Amino acid sequence: MAINLDAIRSKLTQLQNQTTKQNNLWKPEPGKQVIRIVPYQHNKDNPFIELYFHYNLAKRNYLSPVTYGKPDPVMEFAEKLKSSGNSDDWKLGKSLEPKLRTYVPVVVRGQESEGVKFWGFGKTVYTELLGIIADPDYGDITDPVSGRDVVVEFTPAEGGGFPKTAIRVKPNQTAVTDDKNVAEQVAQNQPNVTSIFKEPSYEDLQQALQDWLNPDGAETESTPTDTAKAETKKEPVAEGVSKVDDVSSAFDELFNN
Repeated sequence: MAINLDAIRSKLTQLQNQTTKQNNLWKPEPGKQVIRIVPYQHNKDNPFIELYFHYNLAKRNYLSPVTYGKPDPVMEFAEKLKSSGNSDDWKLGKSLEPKLRTYVPVVVRGQESEGVKFWGFGKTVYTELLGIIADPDYGDITDPVSGRDVVVEFTPAEGGGFPKTAIRVKPNQTAVTDDKNVAEQVAQNQPNVTSIFKEPSYEDLQQALQDWLNPDGAETESTPTDTAKAETKKEPVAEGVSKVDDVSSAFDELFNN
């Protein structure tokens, strides 16, 4: 039997992407940790990077092109379902909409020599951080010289509940680092988020959607990501197409006519 080179290349790319994510993403461990949000080298006006994802679509997670203002076939299909006038269709369409996750570049205290990593969080933490920065008593907590460290306390899910992330901004103003080499690495050697989360093509997402609609014919593998399970659980999750009438017909009408 001949080796399937396409499958080999796909697996290699998948493993390389996983390694890149592991090296460049930061996840809080249970308990308290201290980080410092730093300016984003690739957009110094705003350290907050808003990305939209499709979670568990044909057993994988995909960055949505709407992140960059581009067409997304899954979003188009979701809008079609929501406009059908059927409540089940609307719920299914809503579950297919991409979900927001925000990332910021951070330096982890005690691990400064590892350089900048990206911390991803949901709406609650994002809103709290924006409120702190908007408060004149705090101001720009990301300033490399006069900013402030942030204490992140992570509590894992217990008893069927959701994990919790609490933050507290320290009152003292401090520099990111006194080490010139580390300071240079933080300011000039940051990874770009686009190298961590690859944007799929329109055709790739269309195929993933079709595989999701026809799970018996799909041959995809689950890919671990940094998703916040607490947030995705709040959205209705489709378990197939049985809940909606003529969903496959709607797909054909939208993409194959």
